[in-house]
Amino acid sequence: MTGAALIFDDNDQIGRVAGVDTSRVAIDVTNSEMLTRVGIGQLVAIKGATQAEFLIAMADRVTRSLREELPEPEGGDVAALTVSPSDNMQAFVIGTYRTVDGHKSNTFKRGADSFPQIDRDCFVIEGGNLQRFMGLLGADLPEEERLKLGSFVADRSADAIASGDKFFQRHAAILGSTGSGKSWAVALILERAAKLKFPNIIVFDMHGEYEPLAGNAKGGFAQRFRIAGPGDLAAPKDDTLFLPYWLLNRDEMLSMILDRSDQNAPNQASRFTLHVRDLKGATLDASGKAKVKETFTVDSPIPYKISELVGKLKEDNTAKGVSASTGKPVAGDWENKLTRFISRLEAKLDDRRYGFMFAPPAEALDYGWLAKQIVKLLRADTGSGIKIVDFSEVPADVLPVVTGTLARLLYDVQFWMNAEARTPITLLCDEAHLYLPVKDDADAVQKQALYSFERIAKEGRKYGFSLLVVSQRPSDVSRTILSQCNNFLALRLTNDSDQNVIKRLMPDSLVGLTAMLPLLDVGEALLLGDAVLLPTRIKLDQPKVKPDSATREFWQEWGSLQPDEKLLEAAVECLRSQSRAS
Repeated sequence: MTGAALIFDDNDQIGRVAGVDTSRVAIDVTNSEMLTRVGIGQLVAIKGATQAEFLIAMADRVTRSLREELPEPEGGDVAALTVSPSDNMQAFVIGTYRTVDGHKSNTFKRGADSFPQIDRDCFVIEGGNLQRFMGLLGADLPEEERLKLGSFVADRSADAIASGDKFFQRHAAILGSTGSGKSWAVALILERAAKLKFPNIIVFDMHGEYEPLAGNAKGGFAQRFRIAGPGDLAAPKDDTLFLPYWLLNRDEMLSMILDRSDQNAPNQASRFTLHVRDLKGATLDASGKAKVKETFTVDSPIPYKISELVGKLKEDNTAKGVSASTGKPVAGDWENKLTRFISRLEAKLDDRRYGFMFAPPAEALDYGWLAKQIVKLLRADTGSGIKIVDFSEVPADVLPVVTGTLARLLYDVQFWMNAEARTPITLLCDEAHLYLPVKDDADAVQKQALYSFERIAKEGRKYGFSLLVVSQRPSDVSRTILSQCNNFLALRLTNDSDQNVIKRLMPDSLVGLTAMLPLLDVGEALLLGDAVLLPTRIKLDQPKVKPDSATREFWQEWGSLQPDEKLLEAAVECLRSQSRAS
């Protein structure tokens, strides 16, 4: 761009600075006619310390009050009271624009080097000034870092560009009420990422709505996997994922089986730990992994047969002791102390809903099986690096176990990988409120899963592992995880408690923006965070491949679409078999 981006004349001036505090600027409006064109979110330029500098602020309050005045009498006559308006604006400073900054021209940066000074001229940024200024945002980003999300609502001709690096590397959240356009926003971001050579995004799809993104016939660009359901146990397909029990660490396994209120709980946990460690050690011996055996722990993901674990626990539970004085059989140290633990474990083994965990295929007991699964999830030799994992057939009560185990496994692999060989990974957590609840509301199983995700949120950035949290109920999502997110794509939110979550996560200076949340149109969002220079309202582009999440036209379909008897009967059979394949 040649020439200054912001060029003002006297007609653009709206007033002067009347008051300043640490977060707000009060403007005394002198151009009352212009005030009628100013709304919440309007950009305002305030003259800075030099002629080449403007502080850029965003209006969050516009007021007009009327006051009665007694004009000066003329010719000794008593004048009547007149009513005159008193116009004021309030704005918060968001950045600094300079026409010349060293060797650069037309630069904008977040934050202000100094506070506005009293009586400084204030100008409304509109028309050509607005177009040129919006064009500056993201203009300095190199082509390989640009993430185009849509256009600015304030200027539809200007593209809304975010830094792809900053958006993903410090965790992000897409939040909005049902029907606000979250799924389209997710599909759009995945579509943009798919154009890169080696994207590495794993989508936790709770409802199977992102299946079209993996359909080649529809222009899909992702690979799709399914967590094994009850109908997949006999003959699993290539796209089926199992998470065998031996992948769970000690605490995760015990959270599902151990009743902490049982007086024998310490004994049960002790025998479980001892036998699992011994069985894993035996596998290492059989596989010739003497080096690994020197340092492995009970939490190491090493295969063993669950039937052998049950057998050893039953031996403990029935084994008699011998009296040292009489030599006669007496009650054993563990006799009848493991009965309830064994019963709970066998109940899990018999529950086909847990088949993905306790009934994996025979090859899952091979020592090399895990590495093959990790390669399948984290490489893209046969397709896109974007992987969609469908959890739609997983029962809700076991969902935290599945998501937590898979997330921890992927993170642990990244953690232990050589730092120079790491490829960044993003975990996209759709419908996060279902398995990342507020800690006070979580049960023992959910807390284990929550611990894995919270660890990623706190430590993942250092190891190239980030989260993209998607939810329609941010008030039900872990505060720890949301507080670690540095970027927010906030779509329409109508619930007060959900809006308050966003407000608490925003700096005080940006809280005024959240007043727009219930007023946003479908597909509109507030883009806030490190990835953008200017927190602003944008209109998201529509993805080319749309997810299967469109809102149904109830009234129209009731008038034209009759339920199909055969399909209803088929749905009942799917319900009974817990599998859509039937």
